[in-house]
This record gives sequence, structure tokens and C-alpha cells, in this order.
Amino acid sequence: MNPQKVIIADCLEQTLTQAIGECEHDRTFLLADETTLRVCVPLIAGFDCLKGAKTIVIGATDTHKTLDSLAHVWEELGNGGATRHTLLINIGGGMVTDLGGFAASTFKRGINYINIPTTLLSMVDASVGGKTGINFRGLKNEIGVFNNAASVILDTQFLKTLDQDNILSGYAEMLKHGLISNEQMWAELMNYDVEAPDFGLLQRMVADSVAVKQHIVTEDPTEQGIRKALNMGHTAGHAFESFALRHTPILHGYAVAYGLICELYLSALKTGFPTDKMHQTVSFIKEHYGKMTITCDDYPILLELMTHDKKNTAGIINFTLLGGIGDIRINQTATQEEIYEALDFYREC
Repeated sequence: MNPQKVIIADCLEQTLTQAIGECEHDRTFLLADETTLRVCVPLIAGFDCLKGAKTIVIGATDTHKTLDSLAHVWEELGNGGATRHTLLINIGGGMVTDLGGFAASTFKRGINYINIPTTLLSMVDASVGGKTGINFRGLKNEIGVFNNAASVILDTQFLKTLDQDNILSGYAEMLKHGLISNEQMWAELMNYDVEAPDFGLLQRMVADSVAVKQHIVTEDPTEQGIRKALNMGHTAGHAFESFALRHTPILHGYAVAYGLICELYLSALKTGFPTDKMHQTVSFIKEHYGKMTITCDDYPILLELMTHDKKNTAGIINFTLLGGIGDIRINQTATQEEIYEALDFYREC
């Protein structure tokens, strides 16, 4: 994959102007969803570098991360005269950057794109690392490709537009980055007042979190080895998320937080993760994220959904577990009994 620039913007207009200038382009398109069109696009609409850009709008939330939305973007690009030299700028949360990145990667066999993430989740996770895609047949990110954005521009001014649920959604990925990184980062995340965020401090913490992901992605861009560390909390988490799509959808970060509970339990059970740190982390998640209601009758469905995780091999469910904070153990397996035990722990903790 082409290298990816991740830029913490001090002046968004200047940074975006430079990023656009580094991409050969004949036309510029801007992709937003209905929410970011209303809340975020006005913050950049007057930029000289976006004069003449055509805006494409898709529905908001993960329920629109679909083949129909993807086809709409392709159609709008085609109708607007896009060529192989066109530039697509995605402004929004992870749904927009994932779908927009996939649209750009496949239109005319690939055009350049820039991500401007506007949610905490997309800043620290979705927009960084080159994963693009859509949901398909009720499964999260089932179809997609690895392809880096030309630039990812992070500006924490957008975080002030978010509600508390979306701040918490992104914070779950930061918590995961702390768990796979080092005890100092984990402790800072555990002690940060996420209910009354200090946005100046959060900007520095976002930069630290992105640096963890960038380091891993640079070492393993196509997830053959250590990049699987970023799957911590996601094997169970994606199962929770896909299960919720059948009933009442939940935010991705909430699903990851619930997945972390299960996978920290498996880590304590199988790879020696300290139980005191497991309970500290689980208490933090319980306090801030609540719990999605499941019953033991739902276990077979959740187990079946875990079998569809893209990191599995030959149908064997693959977990990333921890021996301790920063002690990453990829390619771990668990029996059905152990997975059900972890789900019991999730329900009872």
C-alpha cells in the first residue's frame, strides 16, 4: 500500500489545502452523511481549496454502510464526470471514511482520497490504517479492501460537535490502544474524566493513541501478524455489534467495550492477565458504557457470529488476548465452553 500521512491540524484550511495540492486531481468531490453535512461541512464550506467541489450525501449511521449507499457514491462520481484522476474527500465518522475509502478504492480501479474524521472513533481507529469496506448480509465490514488514504487530517475541533455516546464510542478504541501499549497509557485513560472532557488534553491523548495504531500498521499493513493486536476486543465485539443490528443497533465503540470484557476474561483465564487490572478495566466499562442485554439463549447466535470474524483460519475462532498490559498474544483460540464462560462473566460482572 502507499504510505499514509496522519496530520494533527493546527489550521485545518492550511493543512487541507496542502494535502489536496499533493494529490494530482482534475475534480474534487466531498462525501458526507446527512449528519456531517449539517454539523461539520459548514466548518469547511468556505475554504478556497474546496471551491467547485461537488458534495455527495449518504444516509447517516451504520445502517447505511451498505451496497446501496456504495452504489449511490459510484453513481454520483460517474454522473459528476469523475475520472481516474479525481480526488474524493471523506468528512465524517467511521462509516463515511470506511465506505468512502472503499468507493474511492474501487471507482475506475482506484482514485485518491483524503479522510477528515469528525468523530473520536474515526480519528483513533476507522480513518487510520487503510481498512475500507461496507457491511454485507448483516455482517460488519464483510466486504472491503486495504488501501490507504493519501492523507488523514485530524482536527479535534470536530469533537465538540459530538454527544457523550459518540465520545465514549471512540474512547473504547483508545482504551484498547492503552491495553495493548503500556501501563502508563492505560492508567492515564482509566483516570481521564471522560464525562467532562478536557479537549486540550484529549488532543494529545488522541495523538498518542493514533501513534500506537500507526506503529503497528506500518509494521504489518495487511494484517498478517502483529496488526492482529488491534483486534483486541473485536472478535466478541463484532459479534455483539452484528447481533445488535438484528434488534437495536449499538455504536461500534460500545460493542468493542463489551468485547473487551469478554476477551479480558479469556486473557485472565488463558494467558495470565492480572485479575486486578481486569476488574479495574471492567469496572470502568460497566460505569460508563452500561451493558447490552443478552441471555444464555443468545450464546449460540453470538458464537456463530464470531465464526465469521475475518481473522479466523479454517473456521477456528481467533482471539487477540493479553498476558499483561502491552503483552500481546495473537492467534489465541478458545473452546465453546470457555467462550460461553466469558459471556457468563459479561452478563454477571
